[in-house]
Amino acid sequence: MSGPAERLPVVFFGHGSPMIAIETNDTTAAWGAIGESIGKPRAILCVSAHWLTRGVGVTAMAQPRTIHDFGASFPQALFNVQYPAPGDPALARRVAELLAPLPVAQDEGWGLDHGTWSVLCKAYPKADVPVVQLSMDASKPPAWHYEMGRKLAPLRDEGVLIVATGNIVHNLPAMDWGARHRPAFDWAAAFNDHIKAAIAQDEPQVAVAYEAFGEAASRSVPTPDHYWPLLYALGARMPCDRAVFGPDHIEHGSLSMTTVMLDSRPAAQAA
Repeated sequence: MSGPAERLPVVFFGHGSPMIAIETNDTTAAWGAIGESIGKPRAILCVSAHWLTRGVGVTAMAQPRTIHDFGASFPQALFNVQYPAPGDPALARRVAELLAPLPVAQDEGWGLDHGTWSVLCKAYPKADVPVVQLSMDASKPPAWHYEMGRKLAPLRDEGVLIVATGNIVHNLPAMDWGARHRPAFDWAAAFNDHIKAAIAQDEPQVAVAYEAFGEAASRSVPTPDHYWPLLYALGARMPCDRAVFGPDHIEHGSLSMTTVMLDSRPAAQAA
């Protein structure tokens, strides 16, 4: 179990389809291994692609609800999933302190959306770690989201695991829905590799200015909601952090499942 004096990693999960919550495969096993390698933090702060707001909010209720924010075409078994992790109102207030003077609404109405619980039900299946979600202001540019991550970085030394969940490549219209394991489209692979290289080389400015990569960027990130969470993770990175990738693949041609842990712990401890 991680103590408050130990610096926790930051994890960006490529979360994919909500169906993964009721699947057991190599990806879910890897997410479970990530949770085991980190141990049980005091709390989790999650930035999900699925909570976009005007302004910024943080969940402040004692018991956040499990939100099934997807269409009726999904099976009932997925709607039956509950992730009853407690909230942490004190952490919500601490987040507001770190982001001041930016106003941060103490939200009582949202909860945990599938970007959060579909990952955490694999990484922390006991749902016994308090979870707080932070919304993303949809009106802000990439550099702003990166700076938000920088402001949140002190939480890593306070026993709080910062989790971001989205996808580096997320083009649903281009997906080959009938072939989960088909080769990635050339543009998707090129963009995913470009961003991975920037992370590995600790060049966050490349990831922030992702649109400069041209057509491959515009096709890989047709809307920024699933990409922005990565910038929070990179913002919370410390100079001594190394990047550990895995899972690391693209499904259906244009949905990146690439996950990265930014970790300053000794490699033997992180294994």
